[in-house]
Amino acid sequence: MEPILLYDTTLRDGTQGENINFTAEEKVKVARRLDDIGIHYIEGGWPGSNPRDKQFFELAKKIKFKNARLTAFGSTRKPHIAASEDPNLAALLEAGTPTVTIFGKTWDLHVEKVMENTLEENLRMIRESVAFLKSNNREVIYDAEHFFDGYKNNKTYALQTLTAAVEGGADMIVLCDTNGGTLPFELEAIINEIALPVKIGVHTHNDCGLAVANSITAVRCGAVMVQGTINGYGERCGNADLTSIIPILCTKMNCPCISAENLKNLRKLSRFVSETANMIPLNNRPFVGKSAFAHKGGIHVSAIIKEPRAYEHINPDLVGNSRRVLVSDLSGKSNVEYKAKEMGIDLGTNGYDSRKIVEAIKILESQGYQFDAAEGSFKILLEKITEQFKPIFDLESFRVTIEKNKNFPCSAYATIKISVGGKEEITAAEGNGPVSALDNALRKALGKFFMDIDDMQLVDFKVRVIDGRDGTAAKVRVLIESRDHDHIWSTIGVSEDVIEASWQALADSFHYKLAFPATSPNGKALEN
Repeated sequence: MEPILLYDTTLRDGTQGENINFTAEEKVKVARRLDDIGIHYIEGGWPGSNPRDKQFFELAKKIKFKNARLTAFGSTRKPHIAASEDPNLAALLEAGTPTVTIFGKTWDLHVEKVMENTLEENLRMIRESVAFLKSNNREVIYDAEHFFDGYKNNKTYALQTLTAAVEGGADMIVLCDTNGGTLPFELEAIINEIALPVKIGVHTHNDCGLAVANSITAVRCGAVMVQGTINGYGERCGNADLTSIIPILCTKMNCPCISAENLKNLRKLSRFVSETANMIPLNNRPFVGKSAFAHKGGIHVSAIIKEPRAYEHINPDLVGNSRRVLVSDLSGKSNVEYKAKEMGIDLGTNGYDSRKIVEAIKILESQGYQFDAAEGSFKILLEKITEQFKPIFDLESFRVTIEKNKNFPCSAYATIKISVGGKEEITAAEGNGPVSALDNALRKALGKFFMDIDDMQLVDFKVRVIDGRDGTAAKVRVLIESRDHDHIWSTIGVSEDVIEASWQALADSFHYKLAFPATSPNGKALEN
C-alpha cells in the first residue's frame, strides 16, 4: 500500500463547528503541534475570507515547519472574470504557502440552482483556476465538493469536473462527501469506477456517523490522502476524526502514516486541541478518550489482569493512553485489588480487605456515591477502610453566612476552624457563593501550614440531585475536580445538605493534594 498523506483541516473546516473558534495566535500553536506529530499538510484557513486567517498566514511565514506543508484554502475564480483578476486567488498567492487547495462545484444542482451558473462556465472556472495557481509555482490540491452526491445525480458531469481539474494541472484530486450522506459501500463502488491520471484523496463528513469508515474505505480503494480534523471537529456533525483514522492506519492496516513515537503523542494532541478550542474532551472518543480503555465490570477486570487482549483491541500505550479500572457497585474483588495495587495501597493477602471494600462500595453507591467518577475520594476510602489513612488536618467547625440585599446580589462569608498536628487555626474568607467562600477559607487556613497549597485550584464543580421525588430535601451528589501543575483528581460528597456534600468533596480534595502530592488518582501525571 502506498504511504498515506495526512491532511489536517482543523484550523479551517474544524472552526466551522459550533462553539469552536481560534485566534490567529492559537492557530499558530495548534499548527506547531500538528507539525510536531508528523501531519503532512496543515490547512491554515481561507486568507481571502477574513482578517484572522490573513493574520495567521502572516505569522506562519516566520515558522519553519519540520514535517508539514502549510496550505491555504479557497475557491475557484468567480464566474465570468479572468483568474488573474480574481481577488480570492490573489489572496491565496499572497499567503505564500507552498501548497494551495481550492474547491469547485461538482454537483450540477449546486452549479445551476445555487450558483445560478452554467455547467460550461463552471468547468472553465475549475480548469483556469488550477492552471493559474500552477503557473505561479504552487502545488495544487483540488477538492471536488459534493462529489459523491454529484456523481449519483449526474455521473457524466461530475467526472467532467474532475477532468477539468486534471487538465488545469492539479497535483491531487480530493473526492468530498460534503453532506456526509454517502454509505461505505456506495463510496467504494463509485471510487472503483473512477480512473484518473493523478492521485486521489478523500474528504468526508460525519452526518451519518460514517466519516472514519468512509475514509478507511477510500484508502482501501486507492486514495493516498485523507483529509480530516483533530477530534472530528467541524460543521454540523463534524469531519472525519484523525485521532481515529491515524491509529487505524498505523495499527490495523500496516500503514504507518506517522512514526510509532509520534503516535504515542496522539492523546496529548487531542487534549491540547480540545483545551485550545475550549471544548470538553469526549470521554468515549475512540483511542484517545479517557474511557477508551476503561473497565468497570468485574469479569472484564479479572480477564485483563490475566490477559489485556481479552478486552482491549490495542495496547493503550501505543496512542499515549492508559488502562483505567473503575470501581463501582458493579465491581468485584478484581477491580478493588487492581486499583489498590495501582495506588500503592497494601490490602494484605487473605482477601479479607478486598471483600470488605467491595461491600462498603456497594453500600455507599446505593446511597448516591459514584466512585468511578471520583478516584481521589476512592483512594482515601481505601486508606480509611484499611486503617491506613492519616488525616492531614481535622475540622473543628465552620460557619457559612449568606446575605442578600435587595439592591445587590448574594454575598457569602465563611469562617473555619481546623487543627493540624494539634495546632488550631481560625480563618475567614469571602467567596462567590457559599462553597467558594468555604474553599477560600479552608485554603487560607491550610496555607499557614503548607506552602504548596497555592498551586492547587478547583477546575470543576458539579451538583446532581440523586432522586428528585423528595424535592428540596433530596440527596445531592457533589463532584469536584481539582488540579495542580502536574496532576488532576476528582472527589465526591453526598448529603441532603449541599453544603455538607460540598465540604466532604472539598476536604477529600485537599487531603488528596496534601497526602499524595506525587501521584494522580490513576498513578500518572496529568497530560498537557
